[in-house]
Amino acid sequence: MRLARTPLTVLTCAAVAGCAVGPNYARPSAPVSATFKEAAGWSPAAPADALERGDWWTLFGDPVLNGLMARVQVSNQNIIAAEAAYRQARALVSEQRAALFPTVNTSGSATRSGSGAGGSAIIVNPDGSTSGGSSGGTARNTYRVTLGASWAPDIWGRIRRTIEASRANAQASAADLAAARLAAQGELAANYFSLREAEAEMALDQATVASYRRTVQISQNQYNAGIAPRSNLLQAQTQLDNALADLAGTQQTRATYEHAIAMLVGEAPGNFSLATAAWTSTVPETPPGVPSTLLQRRPDIAAAERRMAAANAQVGVQVAAYFPSLSLTGSYGFASTELGALISAPNALWSMGASAAETLLDFGARRARVTEARAAYDQAVAQYRQTVLTALQDVENQLVATRVLAAQYDLRRDASAAADAAEQMVTNRYQAGQVSFVDVVTAQAAAYAARRALAQATAQRQNTAVALIQSLGGGWRPAP
Repeated sequence: MRLARTPLTVLTCAAVAGCAVGPNYARPSAPVSATFKEAAGWSPAAPADALERGDWWTLFGDPVLNGLMARVQVSNQNIIAAEAAYRQARALVSEQRAALFPTVNTSGSATRSGSGAGGSAIIVNPDGSTSGGSSGGTARNTYRVTLGASWAPDIWGRIRRTIEASRANAQASAADLAAARLAAQGELAANYFSLREAEAEMALDQATVASYRRTVQISQNQYNAGIAPRSNLLQAQTQLDNALADLAGTQQTRATYEHAIAMLVGEAPGNFSLATAAWTSTVPETPPGVPSTLLQRRPDIAAAERRMAAANAQVGVQVAAYFPSLSLTGSYGFASTELGALISAPNALWSMGASAAETLLDFGARRARVTEARAAYDQAVAQYRQTVLTALQDVENQLVATRVLAAQYDLRRDASAAADAAEQMVTNRYQAGQVSFVDVVTAQAAAYAARRALAQATAQRQNTAVALIQSLGGGWRPAP
């Protein structure tokens, strides 16, 4: 049996077998070193954002932080906006995919026409029929119903390249959503640890104020008894006033971080409060030989790579403009002067057609658009490579900061213990009359500064751990 070779058959086969013009995508190389300078045992990584992420904040062992993280997932407005943008991008892919298929429509009409002199009045009855009269000439009714279809076969791949670009942009939007989620989580953790640091400093300031009040009272009593100069009292009062000022500043700092946390969980600061709690100062250790897959989790790298793929597809879209566009149309329906006899074989109508269009002269407009698309792709490649370099820099910076801050913390802890011991010794010697009050003031100030420095070092280590997790694009799971 031989198939009839109609124009529709030929063009359909051409559309199915047609190829997409323009360059096929291949991921360019990225400037990745063989190993990380600040962490031996690491291997180079390539972008791949489909890996599972753990709930990294649980590594800090703080149940309050865990609860806040659950709230930020559903209430943070930046995450909600990024999720909406992702849904828009997915909808655009579906919309553009529909262009691959024919468009089918239907229409119907009822008209009354006449010729010669006179006029006519038309009445539309409830059953759809018409009636009327004329004062001269001839008039008739015409009824028509048709089903039509049109199709522009994607012979040169313009639509397929457009879909390819939209799909890549949707994947980039998904990576943007992951980036927004990670950024909100990291900002929440950093603000939370800074708030707990402020609370620890408030407790330190309050204890210091209480101690200085006792010192002021002792100095006042000694001055009143004439056994100590007024300068001792003034020095003690100066210490107390400075400690009170520090306490007020720390209270303001805590309030600022509480307001920031409220914003991150999607609440007005006036409706949100966070109870003072013990500071869980756990700092998760960086696992030795962190696998390169952690770097692959960075959503900004995934987004940059997908936008590079979209830019490559846009080159094909513009190249397709050099080729003619084809369209096929067809319709089938009925037309009659009698409504009751409309749907019948004698009144059937059909049509088929094909058309082609090609731009003959555009004075270089198409060439300019192709050049623009290629330049946009080159820009996307450079941005992708810069994103990879920035990611590597972030990891290196946070690794060295983690190592240095761990050493600094040990020194701050030893210094605080030594300052506390020195303060106690000087106080005892002062009470024995062996040193002056100036020595007491100096020892108290040194101990106070060392305690604050230790609290700050603890918060810096936690915040650096958060920054390292963000630079890796997510958390690691501790080995069993």
